[in-house]
Amino acid sequence: MDVRLSRARPRWTVTALHPAAPGPAAASLPGEARRVLGDHGIGLAPAAEADVRGGGVHTSVLTALLRLAGDYRMEVTVLRSGHPLDVFGTDRPSDHPPGRAVDVWRIDGKAVVDPATPRTLIESFMRDAAAAGSYNVGGPLPLTGGATANQFFSDDTHHDHVHIGFDK
Repeated sequence: MDVRLSRARPRWTVTALHPAAPGPAAASLPGEARRVLGDHGIGLAPAAEADVRGGGVHTSVLTALLRLAGDYRMEVTVLRSGHPLDVFGTDRPSDHPPGRAVDVWRIDGKAVVDPATPRTLIESFMRDAAAAGSYNVGGPLPLTGGATANQFFSDDTHHDHVHIGFDK
């Protein structure tokens, strides 16, 4: 379940709920999906695991996860299921529902949102995600550079995770 909150007084207010509804497991999976499911360095939330088992996660995402797992242990919150159709606050389609994006909330056992998590760890992970082929890497750090214009972004929605998106 993806829960969107807004700060209100005296307490937070739920503004949107996006329940995960992964489909059934596929009869057969590509090798990359089987390797992601078996890689102990890639932790998948239940809906994310079901997305991989369903066969709807694009090979570019699976390949990037495997490449990143060579250097990092990571925990994935969202692949396809539970993410809204549009990018938050816009009418632009999100890369998540078609299986072309992944959100990572923990890297090497450290929560992205935790102020004690070294910024150098998050920056290197974001840059390595770009090097793994992502055209659109978002997170809590406003990075410069990149192979394409605006390859990196940072906003309030991405203060607690790293978004890794693919256009194909």
